[in-house]
Amino acid sequence: MTRAPDMTVSFGRPPKRARKQKKKGAKREPEPRPPRVPHVRRIMALAIRLEDLLDSGLVANQAEIAKAAGVTTARVSQIINLNRLAPDIQQAILELGPTTEKTDPFLERQVREIATHINWARQRKQFKKLMSRVL
Repeated sequence: MTRAPDMTVSFGRPPKRARKQKKKGAKREPEPRPPRVPHVRRIMALAIRLEDLLDSGLVANQAEIAKAAGVTTARVSQIINLNRLAPDIQQAILELGPTTEKTDPFLERQVREIATHINWARQRKQFKKLMSRVL
């Protein structure tokens, strides 16, 4: 009969003596963040793509999209409703450049609020106000 080799398995943190000691007085410079696409830009592109899928008949309805994506139909509706924005607002969102900031310039929720208005002139006014706060 062969004997199994001895093994040590450890879960959790290493003992204090094995942890790296921080040097006193030495401050580490924070690493620069890599550029990333703002969330609202990705969601706007997704809204356009989902609308195309529905229009082409590749998917039957929003419920089918929700099931495939693993989200609720309410969330799919929120995303698709961004297509109600004035075309120039949609374009401005799609043209948002990459950011290295921790947070996006504005939230998707703020843009969804603008999309609830039918009047494009009112949407433009609210979007301009939102952009002025950002810049």
